[in-house]
Amino acid sequence: MSWNAPVVVVGAGPVGMTLALCLARRGIACTLVEMRLAGALPDVKCNHISARSMELFRALGVSQDLRAAGLPDDYPHDVSYRTSTVGQEIARIHIPGRSTRLTDHSGPDGNWPTPEPPHRINQRYIEPILAGHVQKQTLITTLYRHQVLDFEQTDGLVNVRIQNLDTPDAPPLHMQAAYLVGCDGGRSAVRKAIGAQLVGDEVVQRVQSTCIRAPGLMTRLQAPAAWAMFTVNPRRSGNIYAIDGQEVWLIHNYLRDHETDFEAVDRDWAIRTILGVGEDFEYEQMSREDWIGRRLVSDKLREGNVFLAGDAAHLWVPYAGYGMNAGLADAANLAWHLSAQIEGWATPEALSAYEKERHPITEQVSRFAMNHAHAMSQRRREIPLNLEDDSSEGQAARDAFGQNLYDLNVQQYCCAGLNFGYYYDQSPVMVYDGDKAPEYSMGSFTASTVPGCRAPHFWLGEGQSLYDALGPAYTLLCLKPGHDEALEALQAAAQHQGMPLRVLDVSGLKDLPAEYQHPLLMVRADAHTVWRGHGLDDASAQALVATLCGRGCLTPA
Repeated sequence: MSWNAPVVVVGAGPVGMTLALCLARRGIACTLVEMRLAGALPDVKCNHISARSMELFRALGVSQDLRAAGLPDDYPHDVSYRTSTVGQEIARIHIPGRSTRLTDHSGPDGNWPTPEPPHRINQRYIEPILAGHVQKQTLITTLYRHQVLDFEQTDGLVNVRIQNLDTPDAPPLHMQAAYLVGCDGGRSAVRKAIGAQLVGDEVVQRVQSTCIRAPGLMTRLQAPAAWAMFTVNPRRSGNIYAIDGQEVWLIHNYLRDHETDFEAVDRDWAIRTILGVGEDFEYEQMSREDWIGRRLVSDKLREGNVFLAGDAAHLWVPYAGYGMNAGLADAANLAWHLSAQIEGWATPEALSAYEKERHPITEQVSRFAMNHAHAMSQRRREIPLNLEDDSSEGQAARDAFGQNLYDLNVQQYCCAGLNFGYYYDQSPVMVYDGDKAPEYSMGSFTASTVPGCRAPHFWLGEGQSLYDALGPAYTLLCLKPGHDEALEALQAAAQHQGMPLRVLDVSGLKDLPAEYQHPLLMVRADAHTVWRGHGLDDASAQALVATLCGRGCLTPA
């Protein structure tokens, strides 16, 4: 069967470009369709790349470029809580900045079990870097200023009509693809076209957001600058994110429960109250947006050969910075499954794994984010009236409320659980063995090799991570010597099915993580364990490979 492009991706934001890069890494061509102009900068929305996303970008060869961009080297990535931006600080969550991110192991997220800790960087820096890597890929074609008009699925193909927006009277371009992926945001036309609906909570909070240029703000700060500076006082609560670490800032004004009309809230007054400045302070509004934080997850992620990823599949309040990052995880997961199809070694039934793996995770993460939003709203209703008093009672109030804010929020800004704790327990292409994956929270997790969990990280040598050595499909970790027969049986079964298999002998390494108790462990390219065991004969090796390819079912011994 022939096609013009194996995959058409609608939307060239971070999720769409990452999906394209993941496919190109496997040698698969795709076409990105984007309505914006080439080089158009996005809104200043996302401000954070999670550790799992940085691990993905490491595999794609992008992480170093991303880590070198964003805030100045010496600008703190801390999160600060204060009575106003220029007021008294009452709590600070220490997060290493760019220059010390890989060497500063202090603080609540200074020593994560990963080769790529998180990075605070705005989407305005992220997208141009990803676009630069996309442009270098000969397998990726990007159609800027183009729009997908419609598509139809026939005979295992997706027939797509695409219009050049700069020549609207010209006939549309017709393309045939094996798969189409909607990475086209919260108002996704692809989602609507496949009859999917967003389900959940329509309103969690209302926010006025304003990007400002204020060169004089830094000189007015009483407390040291931080990546995020939250204002809590009885008059107005909000926060400000450093975009360039010098003069550009993003301010969120959190409306109160009774404030349902955005226009009724004086934006300038709210900004000045959050900042703690008077009418004499000069600033420039660069952009503004009024938005409603929601918790909505699509009721399906797939219709035939059409898929949804990113904001097209889920929308939630941006607590823990996991909106874009969840979309990047979708992209990596889906690219893996589509590659297995296009390379020809997985059955069509194996594609059901994308929805069965990702849908439960997006549902869980959306609830973590919503619950945290509700908890923060409750704290804003509990701000002590004497918080700003210059008295011993005022200081006591600041100490107590600051500790309360620290305890509540350290889990979302140092969210190891969301990064490393989630697991896939309903996948048809994993072999479960009866052990239950450990539960996790937003901030904490327990490392595990239970199938479906992320294989715990360890270093193979100087600067080389386990994840650097994983193959493009499956990797068998040999953790103890003496399993030549199992290895031979598995390699023969994989070769017979055409399944790519890499073998990694780590039996000679010392001080492996204690979680690695089985002598053999199969890990997918996205670092999730898919099987573990003590040995394999010919029959069980064939059954294992059949399951991993979607061709069979293996009953645990």
